[in-house]
Amino acid sequence: MKTKTILEKFGDNVREIRKSKGFSQEQLSFKADLHRTYIGMIERAEKNITLSNIEKIAKALEVEISELLK
Repeated sequence: MKTKTILEKFGDNVREIRKSKGFSQEQLSFKADLHRTYIGMIERAEKNITLSNIEKIAKALEVEISELLK
């Protein structure tokens, strides 16, 4: 079984937390001031995210950054 990359783990965590809070990708993108397609690419591990955007997503989801990196 292939071990997930950090990008895959991060994307899975963003998706899981976003869905648990009832947000669509569009709603999260608006709250985080990021483009909707960017959120999708993050969740699919297609983009290498910057620290500042990690912070924006954590704030929008109202979680600590560490929750996204578990």
